Order: sequence, then C-alpha cells, then structure tokens
Amino acid sequence: MDFWKELVPCQIGCPVHTDAGRYVQLIAEGRDREAYLTARSPNPFASVCGRVCAAPCEDRCRRGKIDAPVSIRALKRFVTEKYGVESMMPDTQQDLAAGAAEPGNKWPGHMSIQMLGGRERGKGRRVAVVGSGPAGLSCAHDLALMGYSVKVFEATGVAGGMLRHGIPEYRLMRSVIDKEIEQIRAMGVEIAYQTPLTPAFGIQDLRREGFDAVFISVGTSKGRDLPVEGSDLDGVIKAVDYLLNVNNGYRVEVGKRVVVIGGGFVAFDAARMALRGGAEEGGSLHEAVDVARLAVRTGASEVHIVSLESFSEMPVLRTAQGHEEFEEAKREGIVFHPQRGPRRILSAQGKVAGVEFRGVVRTYDDTGAFKPQYDDGLHEVLDADTVILAIGQRADLSFLRADDGITTTPGGFINVDPSTLATSAKGVFAGGDVAFGPRNIIDGVANGKRGALSIDEYFRGGRSEVVYDLSVEKIPTRRFTRPEDYEQEPREAPPTIDIGRRTGISEVESGYTEAQARRQAERCLSCHVQTIYDADKCVMCNRCVDVCPEYCLALVPVEQLALDAATKQSLVDHYALDPLRPMTAMIKDDDTCIRCGLCAVRCPTDAMTMEVFYYEQR
Repeated sequence: MDFWKELVPCQIGCPVHTDAGRYVQLIAEGRDREAYLTARSPNPFASVCGRVCAAPCEDRCRRGKIDAPVSIRALKRFVTEKYGVESMMPDTQQDLAAGAAEPGNKWPGHMSIQMLGGRERGKGRRVAVVGSGPAGLSCAHDLALMGYSVKVFEATGVAGGMLRHGIPEYRLMRSVIDKEIEQIRAMGVEIAYQTPLTPAFGIQDLRREGFDAVFISVGTSKGRDLPVEGSDLDGVIKAVDYLLNVNNGYRVEVGKRVVVIGGGFVAFDAARMALRGGAEEGGSLHEAVDVARLAVRTGASEVHIVSLESFSEMPVLRTAQGHEEFEEAKREGIVFHPQRGPRRILSAQGKVAGVEFRGVVRTYDDTGAFKPQYDDGLHEVLDADTVILAIGQRADLSFLRADDGITTTPGGFINVDPSTLATSAKGVFAGGDVAFGPRNIIDGVANGKRGALSIDEYFRGGRSEVVYDLSVEKIPTRRFTRPEDYEQEPREAPPTIDIGRRTGISEVESGYTEAQARRQAERCLSCHVQTIYDADKCVMCNRCVDVCPEYCLALVPVEQLALDAATKQSLVDHYALDPLRPMTAMIKDDDTCIRCGLCAVRCPTDAMTMEVFYYEQR
C-alpha cells in the first residue's frame, strides 16, 4: 500500500491526509460540491485552512517540479466559500456526519471512515480537552463523532486559541472561526470558558470529576526572551503578546519605526499590521511574517524585518505559500535585513531608540543544527521606536503537579509518544504546540485528530488491524482527455485588494473567481492516474517514447541500469528471460510525467494504459 500512497504526494504531504488532488480534479470538472465534501471530510477547519494554511501539500505537489505547484490552498477556499460554514449552504457538511461517502482516497481520520464504527462505541465515556485551539477542538470534533462526551476547558472567554489570538483579521475573518467552532459545538461538544487548569485545579481534579481521559492542547502562549543588552527596555514587545493584544481590540502604540526580529510568518504579519492604522481591530501561524504585516496596520510608517537566516534559509521562504506571503510583505513596504544578529538594543531616556546588529556568517552548522556564527566586523544600527521579538514561543506548564506523573522535555514541552501522543500518565494525551513547539495550523489539526484516534484505541484496548480496500480501474483511451494547454497554464496567486485599501481589518486576499478556479484546478497533473506498462504486450515499437512531450520515457538496455544482482535475477525469473540474450527495459521519470496519456493513445498493442486507483484504510 505504501506504493499506492506515495503516488499522490500532495495527500502524503498533508498532515490530515486530505485527498487534495482529488478535490482539485473535481473543481476542474465543475463538481464543486463533491470537491467540498472531499476537502472537509478529514478537516474540521477546512474553511480556516482555505485562508491561512501553510499548505505543505503544495510543497509536495509534483507540478512544482515542472514549473510551480497547484494553488491547492486557494482552491480549498473556493469550494468552502460555496459550501462551507461561511457560505449560504453551511449544512452541506452534515451529509458527511450523516454517513455520506465522499470521493477519493480515505484514511481513518476521514469522517466517512469514523462513521463506520458508529456513535455507540464512545457512549458512556467522558473526555476532557484542555485548550480550545485547532488541536483541542479537532480532537473534540472527532471524539464527538465517535460518540464520546467531550468537555473543552478554555482559559479565556473565547474559543479558538491562536486562530483567534494570533492570526490577524486581515488574513482570517473572525466570523469564519466562530462558524467553524459553532459546528463543533452543535455536535454536542461543551466548552467551559474562563476555566484554566491551575495547580489548584489540575489533571487529578479532572479525574475526580469523572473524566476517563484527558487531551492537553494548551499551546505556547509565552514568548521567548532575547538574551542581549536592552531587551528589558520600554518598547520591547514579544510577538505573541503584541498579536494577542491587537487581536483582542487593545491599542498598541508602536510609533513610526518598528524593527521585527525573526524570520517566520508571525513576524511578517506583525510588521504588516504596524504599517497601517486601525489598531483596535485586527489579528499565528509562524513567528515572523504575522508580526511584520500586523505592524503595517497599527500606524508604523517604517517596518524592518531582521533575521539571522539568509533569504535561502528563512523559514517563510521554504514554502510555496511563504513566497507569496513574502512578495505581499515587500509590496506593503516592509524592508528585509537577512543575516543580521542583534548585538544590543539601544536606549534614549529609558526607552527603545534603536538596535545594533552584527553580521551572520552562517546560521546552521554542517549537521543542520542551529548554531549561528557571527561577523563582528559588520556593524549596523537601525533606529526604532518599537522592537518586536518574533523568535519563538514556549509553553506555560505551571498547572502541572508532581502527582500528575507527566514528564516534560528539556525544551519545556510535554513529553509524548510521537505515534500515539500518549504522555507518561495513564489516560492522558497531549498534542499541538504544547508537545512539539510552534507549528502550522494543519499540524495542530492533525495532532488533535491523532489524539482522538489514540484515545479511542486506549478505551478499546489497542489498535485494530489495518485493513485496506484497493480498487484499480482502467480508463479507456477514448475517455481519457486533458484540458487544452493545461501543461502551459501558469500558477496564479489569489486576488488581493489594492495597497491603498489595506487598512485595519480589511481582508487582503479574496477568493478565486469561477473561471480562475477552473483554470488553476486544471493545472493538476492527476497523480492518482497512472501510466501502467505491460511488458508482455509490448513489441518495443518505441512509439510511446517518440510521442512523449516531456521525454520521460525511454527504452534502454538492462545493462545500462544500476541494478544489483538480486534485482536483475528477479527480473530474469519473473519474465522467464534468457540471461545470455540482450534485455531491454522501459524506464520512466515520473517526476516529469504530465499524465497527458499520449503514450497510451499511441500504443498499438494496449501495453501502455491509463489507470486510476482508489484506496480506503479502515
């Protein structure tokens, strides 16, 4: 089965195993409702992710090896705007909860698979979820699907965690968050607000209240300190505190000149927010982009992002989504200073006046470990009214007691089994940022779903045997068609509003139009469709090689292949070949194949065929 899974890299790349290729293909065919069901089935925050997901699926997209990846995240937004919680038809997903089977490859976390077990299996069991961020609410959502009684304990007066407190509203409207959460509450999930865990009310108290299992997902709400002179000055703000305050309606005066230290998404957003007025409204995803772009919107006229990393090492530029975010930040006037490390923060009359930097020769050593090397010969000073530190976050675990039996890592996170998310305490699980450090939203959702499955397995006495249903269907060549010029269509970023209108909470990005969505979806190479070669039917006419527009097929002597003796012998045995006679092999570069199907059309013996597969893991 691993072979079949790896054939669809976007699904493997998605932490919740969304069959992205399938829903993109459905959009290309105009089957938007089915596309939505496919996108929503594994992801209770599909509408949120359509706007702010870091889209690791795009980083695995095979089209990216040819020109640019498919705009998977933006296409998800296109179908959620039609059928998701923000649409005029928010009840569509109820079809999934009622047991409707969406198209595509399915994993245990997909709603249709979860429903097979029935809602009776969790009856009578109570589970406490601590924290209402994406991990906690995703865990609650899936447990509720399985019939468990779930109560979420939230420390603040609103649910959503960093979805609400960390992401600026110009990126994610609060109405979308509210509606996603309301859908989860409608499933029977109870949320207790203003109820934090403390040393006086902790894990043991939850057990005494009758909860049979606990999932901890309190996130990382504390910013990290910068160990340099002047870091305690008035005007030095931690990114997480800055985002929290702005996103909750508090005015944060940043002055006209802002320096953001960091190289991730959070820093970018904060900087962009500071450059615009409208500080009373607002609101991570990653640590640097968010801060910078937010600073753009809270009145600053000059915003700088300074990072230890070079542009090639900067976290935000390691992803397809990050590149588009980077370009938007540059359009908004944010200035970048890579390979600079803060030496000290300068003061005047007890307040921040600027930052003195030194050069950075390299950020990572030969093993890839974070180990900056500095160039003290380079000296640079940036004037600043405010310095925002977007250099990481840490967890607040003050609620843990010795009798809880929960161990922590040297980095200050909860120690868990990475495959089950089980802690060292029986019946207690943890996931999201509190277990792994700050991560993407979709990673938090995946952790919550994994936690729900692990809790269910815990009650049932262990994991069930993995069973797969696999179907493979040959596509007649007369029916296999591709859109005209699909291989030449360029990636198109989602539309954005004009620079002059980017104030306050004005949403910067809008969704694709119908025509744009169809064109972008048609770029998909349909990786679940495979060219299958039958050596017994092949007459080596070379027609498939001649017709291939990407030169990804070749007939070569076996002697030219770097095969070990055992592999070569297995070929001889399998095909009953004479090892003393010349042998020919058909080889294919699957990375460059565009699934045009011309090889199958040209083949005179039906040795080359187009076949589509579906699998379902139970």
